[in-house]
Amino acid sequence: MGKIFCDRAGAGQELAKALAVYKERPDVVLLALPRGGVPVAHEVAKALSLPLDVWLVRKLGMPDHEELAMGAIAMGGVHYLNPSLAAQLEQQEIERVIAKEEIELQRRDTLYRQGRPLPQLQGKTVIVIDDGLATGATMRAAVESLRQLQAGRIIVAAPVGSVSACRELSFIADEVICPYAPENFYGVGQWYADFSQTTDKEVQDILGHYR
Repeated sequence: MGKIFCDRAGAGQELAKALAVYKERPDVVLLALPRGGVPVAHEVAKALSLPLDVWLVRKLGMPDHEELAMGAIAMGGVHYLNPSLAAQLEQQEIERVIAKEEIELQRRDTLYRQGRPLPQLQGKTVIVIDDGLATGATMRAAVESLRQLQAGRIIVAAPVGSVSACRELSFIADEVICPYAPENFYGVGQWYADFSQTTDKEVQDILGHYR
């Protein structure tokens, strides 16, 4: 199978079709994982006439192997740790990693959300969108944090994802909507003709439409 999407906007238009049942529903909130999830979610928000905000999550990498996620932090002061990996570290090491990522979380909050209060999520149907699901670690952290903030129903949505990530996320989310889950999945970028990095400015410009 070759490329599926021309770019993130095209992927968002495809994803919007799969989410059409939620069009104009007053109990639904769209949340995008920055940065790549924002242009995808923008197309969904336009097509379905829904409000859009970002949900900030930072992966907590193991100190000696940053790509390996021992957990994540999210907005609202939520921390999620993988018990088996966290058990390998001293508490001070964990706190150091958390402190570093909290600085970046705060930077992005200031840049993207500009001091606005968190969206009201209690009892709402929340659709969390990313541009793809490879391992699903970041999305897992987002779901865990939304559970702690008492979202009513949590739907994970992405245009493309690995079979394993979609399966794992289906155990913790109420629903996973992923139109394409190819067997041979090596990375999200492999399914996009244009997978250039989304910039901070693009994120700011898109969010400006929803203020």
